[in-house]
Parts: sequence; structure tokens; C-alpha cells
Amino acid sequence: MALKATIYKADLSVADMDRGYYGDHNLTIARHPSETDERMMVRLLAFGLHADPALTFGKGLCVDDEPDLWQKDLTGAIQRWIDVGQPDEKWIRKACGRADEVVVISYGRASDVWWNGVRDKVARLGNLTVWNLDSDIAPALAALTKRTMRLQCTVQDGQVWMTDGAETVVVEPKRLMGPQAA
Repeated sequence: MALKATIYKADLSVADMDRGYYGDHNLTIARHPSETDERMMVRLLAFGLHADPALTFGKGLCVDDEPDLWQKDLTGAIQRWIDVGQPDEKWIRKACGRADEVVVISYGRASDVWWNGVRDKVARLGNLTVWNLDSDIAPALAALTKRTMRLQCTVQDGQVWMTDGAETVVVEPKRLMGPQAA
């Protein structure tokens, strides 16, 4: 018998002073049986960093053709494709061919090894931005995990604060590739 996804609910308030975006999002997150709390919470962080009313969670691990998050316009064209983890170079190229903008947020101890392996292969992809999180961030985010979460995500000057009111995780994503912020 196949295991089913575990459903999490998150009320996420986003105050992104860098982009001038402020919004409240009631999110339903399906965590695949093979997905860890760390990966799920990095997906939630990715949502906070790119929050938009049109941004939605993809089927991710369940479907080979969908990202972890994506934003489509009214015609169905993919404006933003977001993956977390360490996708292979072929997957990144495919995403860059399908979307206006592709964002990869890598995390974990092996992220440096992954990046050294794909950097030269994806260097010419002009619509790709790659971020890396320090290895202690995903476990700290996982500590915020509850089946029902009320979280605040604040973004200012490239720093992110994710808090549940009792615990706060400070994130400083490192840009590995992509256009520099204006």
C-alpha cells in the first residue's frame, strides 16, 4: 500500500521590504512521504522569498514535470519556476527552456559539491538564479514545523527572518549565480 502525503497548513505573513510586497497567505502544503521536514520548510522559505498571489506549490517530488513552486500568468505561461535542493543539470536546462525565470535554492552539506559539479554546465543560462543556504539553516527551519503553523517571513536587505513568534531563524541566502539585485 502506497503511503500518502501528509498535509500541513501554514498561515504565512510576508513583509518583503526589498520588493515592497506585503501579504498574508493561507497555504496547504502536501509533504511527500519521502520528503523531510527540512526540505518542506525550505520550500516554505522559498515561497516567502518569492511571495506573490499567483505563486503556488507544484507537485514537486510526486510529478517529474513540475517544480516545487511555480508562478504562471493568466495564459498558463510559466513566469517563475522554483526548485529546492540539488537538481541535475538536465532538469535545470529543461526548466530554463520552459520558464521566464528559474530559481534554485540549494541547501545541505553536499550543496558545495553539487554546485561545483553543475556550475560550468549551467553558466550560460541567462534566466537562472541559484541561491545557497548555510548548512545549519534547513535544520533550524525544520524546528519550526507543526501540522498547523502561523509564521512571519520578513525580508530586508537580503536577510530573511522566519519566525513562529517563539523561535526565529535568520537566513542570509548566498547568491551563487544570477543577476545582482538592483
